[in-house]
Amino acid sequence: MSPAASVRPKKSKTLRAVSPNFAIELRYRGQLRKLIDAMNASVLFWIGRAFAANEPAIAQDALPASELQKEMRRLRQRWKRKVDASAPELAKWFAESVDTRSTAALKKILRDGGFTVQFAMTRAQRDIIKATINANVSLIKSIPEKYLGQVEGMVMRSVQRGGDLATLTKDIRRQYGVTQRRAELIARDQNIKATSAMNKARRVELGLFEAIWMHSHAGKKPRPTHVAMNGKKFDIRKGMYDSHEKRYVQPGELINCRCKSKPVIPGL
Repeated sequence: MSPAASVRPKKSKTLRAVSPNFAIELRYRGQLRKLIDAMNASVLFWIGRAFAANEPAIAQDALPASELQKEMRRLRQRWKRKVDASAPELAKWFAESVDTRSTAALKKILRDGGFTVQFAMTRAQRDIIKATINANVSLIKSIPEKYLGQVEGMVMRSVQRGGDLATLTKDIRRQYGVTQRRAELIARDQNIKATSAMNKARRVELGLFEAIWMHSHAGKKPRPTHVAMNGKKFDIRKGMYDSHEKRYVQPGELINCRCKSKPVIPGL
């Protein structure tokens, strides 16, 4: 037997998946919560004040909607200025934090698997960071837009039916809860999406195109297609075909998807 014939090819090696950093999600969620808390307190104070000033007219069906609309317009303008000023900085911090942590996590996973690499800031990575910043600026700005739009509708309906301030306050607080839950979803979902996209770019950079899909088993209503994908190998440049979506998808790409993937080091 020749020396060449006696050499056995090495098997491929599957490494750990990179998980989203929960500390980043918590801090991001906390910043969004501070925004919502301050906005809600402002709305309750100023709408309560305007509503109380016009309550006699409301009770007499005089419908002082114009005064309350003015107050809502003023609140919208105030919070638009505040969020427009703060959203880019918060989104930039989030995107850069995810990139730093996910890159460090991937380097450790590779090092534990016997591979030492040094990552540079590539054009692809810069594009993903920029896209992440832009997406999160839009999402942050959408929080006061949606919240104040809902509150304005509540105020107008309250005036129309001659409602009282206590009922209106209860409705606003209920909307506050809805807004808080949406902020939690944004923080969790964007953390997963950004981590997945940034790690995909790093793996492609290294030529690690194969991965194993990992279903999270964390959601209350798992996607049947993603359950079926669990444990299957796929090309990260393409994704895996989701028959429900009728297209190829990446782990963590769809809303509330918590799936991940394990990189595969090809055998030699």
